[in-house]
Amino acid sequence: MPATITAPGDRALSGFLASRARGISASPTLAVDNLAKELSQKGVDVVGFGAGEPDFDTPAFIKEAAARALEQGMTKYTAVGGLPELRQAIAAKLLRENGLEYSPGEIVVTVGAKHALYEIFQVLCEPGDEVVLPSPYWVSYLEQVRLAGATPVIVPASPANGLKITPDELRRALTSRTKVVLLNSPNNPTGAVYGRDELAALAEVVLTSNAWIVSDEIYESFVYTEEPHVSIASIAPEVKSRTLLVNGFSKRYAMTGWRLGYVAGAKPVVEAITNLQSHSTSNPTTFAQWGAIAALNGPQEPVQQMVEEFRRRRDFLVERLRLLPGVECARPEGAFYVFPRISGIFGRSVDGFAITSSTSFCQAVLQKVQVAMVPGIAFGADEYVRLSYATSFERIQEGMRRLEAFWQRLTG
Repeated sequence: MPATITAPGDRALSGFLASRARGISASPTLAVDNLAKELSQKGVDVVGFGAGEPDFDTPAFIKEAAARALEQGMTKYTAVGGLPELRQAIAAKLLRENGLEYSPGEIVVTVGAKHALYEIFQVLCEPGDEVVLPSPYWVSYLEQVRLAGATPVIVPASPANGLKITPDELRRALTSRTKVVLLNSPNNPTGAVYGRDELAALAEVVLTSNAWIVSDEIYESFVYTEEPHVSIASIAPEVKSRTLLVNGFSKRYAMTGWRLGYVAGAKPVVEAITNLQSHSTSNPTTFAQWGAIAALNGPQEPVQQMVEEFRRRRDFLVERLRLLPGVECARPEGAFYVFPRISGIFGRSVDGFAITSSTSFCQAVLQKVQVAMVPGIAFGADEYVRLSYATSFERIQEGMRRLEAFWQRLTG
């Protein structure tokens, strides 16, 4: 008789996973958003402050361009690094808006900016290398650095400096093993924006080392200060030569599901990313790239309209959060998040549910008043929580009414 084969259970199967896979945790921001959607599907009215995507639709002229590409049979492979027309449009945008000159050969189009960052770490980093990450940091940086075998070096930013790191703090973090210094401005989750002088001072420190600068500029369009967004690559030619600029279409054009990003930088690194991409995803979706070309070359008024609405939502949300006892809330200068400090209520409780951390706070708020937000521990800052105002003004108003009711139930 043939031997009986018993399928191992889930626990046994997990032992077959590679160590790098066993160490990966799910994205906390997506987990919160998924939980809110699951509750909504069950009929629970959840106000979701978790999602990091604009609630606006992709502008019609962009969708029409992609639809035309489909109708015209633009469904075949393109060059791995993206359509030449798209890389040229990106180069024109970088020159026009950022004062940066790149050839199409110094640009690679990726399957989203997250994918761009992943590929950068894969081609630059290896075991023994260090990557400097200012904290609070976006949740995926940490995992991507570890997947590349490198060691994250966390540099906590002080609230006294607007949750931005200083040149001295950066200098102390650099070692002979530093391979990358990662900067994200405007920042997710804090909304902090580095000005030109601040970037110049940080760049000066990096140039004393052999490190690359990876500049994540995905929120560049969402700046609410008089000084517009500044790319660190524009500080000086020697800084540009050491910078890998990451950007994309998800936030600026409300194209999160289209999955299109890009890297601009030194040709040898861009070629290495392209080679890696040739063995993983091949080219980004062809007809989506035609939509991206239309986005860059078409009218930018929808972007400005979105920015102004976000500004209105930000101001309302900050004002109302500051009225909650025990909450400190800076006015973010960019992106579409607020990052209030809620540690002032740690040690208190609601209906016997103790609040001792950002995680327990978010659990209590979701359970008691059905408001979803992301615990700050996911960003390396347990005293804070992140709220996205990329949801309608009416839902923000409702969410604040619920949070105010939650505060009234606090005891201890």
